Amino acid sequence: MIGYRFTKFVPQPSKGGSTYDKLLEIFLQLLVITGGDVSEALNWLTNLDKEYDITEEGYGIGDFVDQLKGDGYLTDENPEGKFEVTAKTDQKIRKDALEEIFGKLKKGGKGSHRTFYSGQGDEKSTDMREYRFGDTLDQISMTESIKNAQVNHGLDGFMMTENDLEIMETEYKTQTSTVLMIDISHSMILYGEDRITPAKKVAMALSELIITKYKKDTLDIIVFGNDAWQIKIKELPYLQVGPYHTNTVAGLELAMDLLRRRKNPNKQIFMITDGKPTCLKEGIRYYKNSFGLDSKILNKTLNLAAQCRRLDIPVTTFMIASDPYLKEFVKEFTEVNNGNAYYSSLKGLGNLIFEDYKKNRRKKY
Repeated sequence: MIGYRFTKFVPQPSKGGSTYDKLLEIFLQLLVITGGDVSEALNWLTNLDKEYDITEEGYGIGDFVDQLKGDGYLTDENPEGKFEVTAKTDQKIRKDALEEIFGKLKKGGKGSHRTFYSGQGDEKSTDMREYRFGDTLDQISMTESIKNAQVNHGLDGFMMTENDLEIMETEYKTQTSTVLMIDISHSMILYGEDRITPAKKVAMALSELIITKYKKDTLDIIVFGNDAWQIKIKELPYLQVGPYHTNTVAGLELAMDLLRRRKNPNKQIFMITDGKPTCLKEGIRYYKNSFGLDSKILNKTLNLAAQCRRLDIPVTTFMIASDPYLKEFVKEFTEVNNGNAYYSSLKGLGNLIFEDYKKNRRKKY
């Protein structure tokens, strides 16, 4: 018989991990969604178990909570006796976000921003050359040098001279300082669409990537609503949107201030937002206008974009909305700054940021 016969594909049941592992994965996702409220996350988990029978006979949610405490993910050692997450939980959430968004990445050495220049850098290459005055002992390839000595002088009366030494070339690696700006205005959860959770996951994945793979790089994270303020990496999973407008100016000013303190020659700003700037702070009062693009707010924002360009700080905007007038704002902002802009669905946000992070590495010393 010539040809193929097609039938309905029925996937095999997954041979996943234990009930504990499955519950842990769901619980960590719920922690991110609930902003770190352990009680609320456990309530949701209990309701999910009631509806979908996640647990098995002889192992309930109470056993799961006890195991979380035993494994160091939860603690109730505080005056109120309430459950709190630990540093181990924070790290686990970041690692899971990195795995989910960027896939499996091998842990690298100190920094991995390679250049095409060789010299007294800190990354060994595969290129070899003869010894030169000033080369250090750790640059000598002992295997190749001993082989040269045997070839040049024979095995009897073994000796090694300067001419036998072979040096393993090293390469410079650039260092990059990044500020990640996250919009926490009310529109990030408007109309029933959760935009803040994907933004948090991307931020967690990027921070874990830099911590584990690009150790010499720096990452500062700021959030902006009516005002802008810096947050710690451990606070990322538990960010929540507030009843705020979008003060992009305050975010950019703080980002530039943070980058001024960094000694790295390569600096960049990543901005995750879903809307136009709608707020300015003038002294102690806020100037707000949510209707269209206010020229007063827009001009101040564009002035800062130009200032970033003069300081050689590109701003990459990740716009998770597609309204035409928003695109016009982003287009003008990007042209003034000479940066980059992406219009992304929530699903594709992580890949875009990762690719742009690699692409933005410029060679300066």
